[in-house]
Amino acid sequence: MNGDDHLADRLGRVLGGTVTSVRRLSGGASRITSAVELVEPDGTGRALILQQRRGHGLTPGTDVAMEAALLRAARRLAVPVPGVVAAGRDDGLDEGWLVVDRLEGESIARRILRDEDYVDARARLVADLASALARIHAIPPDGVVGLPRADPLRRPLPFLDATGEVRPVLELAGRWLEANRPVPTGRTLVHGDYRMGNFLVDESGLRGVLDWELAHAGDPAEDIGWLTAPPWRFGGAGDVGGLGRLDEFLSEYSRAGGSVVDRATVRWWQVYATLKWAVICALQAAAHLSGAVRSVELAAIGRRVCESEWDLLGLMGVDRPGPPVESADGPAAPAPFGRPSIRELVEAVEGYLRDKVQPATEGAAGFEARVAANVLAVVVRELALGPEAEAAHRGRLGQLSMADDRELSASIRGGECDGRLDQVGAVLAGSVLDELRVANPAYLS
Repeated sequence: MNGDDHLADRLGRVLGGTVTSVRRLSGGASRITSAVELVEPDGTGRALILQQRRGHGLTPGTDVAMEAALLRAARRLAVPVPGVVAAGRDDGLDEGWLVVDRLEGESIARRILRDEDYVDARARLVADLASALARIHAIPPDGVVGLPRADPLRRPLPFLDATGEVRPVLELAGRWLEANRPVPTGRTLVHGDYRMGNFLVDESGLRGVLDWELAHAGDPAEDIGWLTAPPWRFGGAGDVGGLGRLDEFLSEYSRAGGSVVDRATVRWWQVYATLKWAVICALQAAAHLSGAVRSVELAAIGRRVCESEWDLLGLMGVDRPGPPVESADGPAAPAPFGRPSIRELVEAVEGYLRDKVQPATEGAAGFEARVAANVLAVVVRELALGPEAEAAHRGRLGQLSMADDRELSASIRGGECDGRLDQVGAVLAGSVLDELRVANPAYLS
C-alpha cells in the first residue's frame, strides 16, 4: 500500500465511508491541503477538503479543534465558510487534521483579478469582503475556548532573529512601528490571514473565507491592514486586495457593523502586516534550510523578503529610486570551463522546466515545476548582477559608517539611528532595488 492509499484508508475509517481519491493541491506553506472524494455508506458521493499540519508547523497557529469551533461560529453569523465534517489529532493523519466540505469557486488571486469570468464578481467583492469581515469581528472572542489573545507574530523581529537573518530594512520598520503606534480600535476576534488567496470566489462574488489557522483576539484594524497591505494586491491597482479603493472598503465595513477605522491606523497596520509577511517568508525559508521541510517552494519564498522591504520603504515614506534603464540580464559571465557556461546551463534547465515539465504536469507537481524554473531564473540574474550589486551595497554601508548589515541592524534596533531613519532608508533603498532586480524584477512594475 503506497502513501496515498494508506491515507485514503485511514481517512475513510475516520469519516465512516470509502475514500476513492486523495489529490494534493498546490500552495499551502504551513499545511498540506488535499481534495478528497468520499463515498458514504448509502452510496452518496461527497467532495471534501483535508488539511494537515506540515510537520510541526512553520508558524504558530490555532489548534484544529479550535479552528473547527471558529468555522462553526462563523457560519452562525452568516460568514461564508465551509461546513466542518471532522477534526482531530493523529489517527494516522499526522500532527493535526481538519476535514471540511469543498466549496466551488476560484481562490487564485491573479485569475480573480484578471479573468473575464469574474468581471461581475470584481464589481462587488470589496463590499462582500467588508461585510464578511464585519461579521467575523462580531464573533465574541471570549466564546472561543483557548483562542490566543494576541497575534503569534505580534512582535515579528524575535522570530527573524531565530532564523539568523539580518535585515536592516526590517529593523527600520520595527522602529517606525514603535514610534507611530495608533490608539487601539477595539478588541475582537481577528481572522489573522484575511487576504486574497484565502477567499473562494465565483462569478457572483464571495463564496468562502478560508484558512482560519492564525485567528486570535486582537485589534480589528489588523485584519484591514493585512487585507490591504501591498503583498496581497497581486499586481492589481486597488488597495483592497488589488480590487478597489480603501475608502470604499472602510465605508462598507462600517455600514455592516464594523468599527470606524481611520486611514492613519490602517497605514500602521499595513506596515505591520508587510513586516510580518517578510518575517514569515524568512521563517519558511529557514524551515527548508534547516532540513526540517525540504521544499523548493519554501526555498524560493526566502528570496521574496526584498519585495516586502521595497513595500515597507514606500509605506514609511522613504524615497525609492527608479529601476535602471539598462536590461537586468547583464553581460554574459566568463566561461573558464568552456561552453555552455554555468549561466547557459542553468538557462537550459530553466527552459526545460518551464516549457516541457510544467505543461505536462498538474496540481502540486506543475506548481513546483514553475517555482523551480523561477528559482533558476533568479540564479541566472544573480550570476549576471550579483558581484556589482554586492560592491554597491558595501559602498552604501560605508556612507553610513557601518561595517556590515549586522552592525547597521544592531544600531537601528538600539535606537542609535532614530534621528536619521529617513536617511538610512534612502541609502538602503538602492540595495533593496538591486535585490529585487535579481529576485523578481517584475515586482518593480
